Amino acid sequence: MISTGNNSVTYVLIAEEEQGQRLDNFLIRHCKGVPKSHLYRILRSGEVRVNSGRVDATYRLRIDDKIRIPPIRIAERPQNEVDEAAKQRVDLPVIYEDEAMLVIDKPEGVAVHGGSGVSFGVIEALRRQRPQAKFLELAHRLDRETSGVLLIGKKRSALTALHDMFREHGDGADKRYLVLVKGRWMNATQHVKLPLHKYLTESGERRVSVNPEGKASHTIFRLLARWPEMSLLEAQLKTGRTHQIRVHLAHLGFPILGDEKYGDFPLNKNLQRNGLKRMALHAWRMALKHPLTASPLECIAPLPDSFGKYIVTVNARNAAEFKADNVEQILGYSL
Repeated sequence: MISTGNNSVTYVLIAEEEQGQRLDNFLIRHCKGVPKSHLYRILRSGEVRVNSGRVDATYRLRIDDKIRIPPIRIAERPQNEVDEAAKQRVDLPVIYEDEAMLVIDKPEGVAVHGGSGVSFGVIEALRRQRPQAKFLELAHRLDRETSGVLLIGKKRSALTALHDMFREHGDGADKRYLVLVKGRWMNATQHVKLPLHKYLTESGERRVSVNPEGKASHTIFRLLARWPEMSLLEAQLKTGRTHQIRVHLAHLGFPILGDEKYGDFPLNKNLQRNGLKRMALHAWRMALKHPLTASPLECIAPLPDSFGKYIVTVNARNAAEFKADNVEQILGYSL
C-alpha cells in the first residue's frame, strides 16, 4: 500500500555525525520506505539540492550542508511486518562502549545487516534498541554464520578511522578467530597466501574461490588442539577478503565443521545429529588502537556454548593427541 508522505519540500541540515557520507547513502537511510530507484531518479533530475545547487549522487556531505528533499511518496509497511520486526530484538552483549564506538558479541545465525534475503540484522536491531542514537554504522562485517567481536562506529570520525585501520590489517587491527576443522592439522604455524576471487553462482549466490586472478589474501593459522578426525585452530587475518578463512581452509582440504557453503556436506549432517548445529567459526579477539585516542584496546568475545561444549564433548570421547599450553585459557573450557 502506498501512502502520501510529506507533501512539502523538506530541508535537512547536516550535523557532525553525518559528514563524510555519500549523498545517495544518506538519502537511502533518511528516506526509509522509498525505493532506491526513485531516490536516484530525483537525484539525477536535480530535485535534490545541496546548498541550493545540483550535486552528484557521490557527493560527500559536509557539516552544515543544507539538503533540499522534494515531496516524496513513502511505502507504508504493513502492520504485521512492523510487529514481526519489533519481535526481533536480538540479544547483543556489549563488550566495550564509549562515545566513539560500540563493540558487541554477535551471535551466530544473525546477519550484520538486512539485505540479500534478510530483512533484519544486527545494525537494524541496534538502531531499534537505541532510538536515541544519532549515528550507528558497521565498521566491518562478519558472516551470518560467524559469531564474535563486531565493531560499530558511533561517530563518523571514529568510523572513518576504523575503516582506514582495517584496510591496513597487519599495521592496524589484529583480528583472531577460533575455528574447528575436519582433519589432522600438523603444522604448529602455517602462513597461507592464496589469491581469492569472488563470483556468483547460477542462482545468484555469492561465492569465493582460490584463483590466480583473484586478490592477494593472507591468513596465519596456529594449531591449538588436534584429535584423530578434527583440529582446533586460531586464524589471524592479515587481509580481509570475503569468506577468506573458510575458502583458504576448504582449498587446503580442511573444511570448517558446519560450513554450509564450502564444507563437507555429509559430515555436516552427522555433526548436527551429534550436537554441532552451527558453523564452527568464532571471532574471539581483536586488538587495535582506539580510533580517536590511539590508546591500545583489546576486545574478547568468550567462546559460546554452541561451540565450546561440542569441543568438550569431542575431547571426552577421545582425548586430544595435541594440546597447546594456552588452549584452555583461550577457550574458557577445560579439556
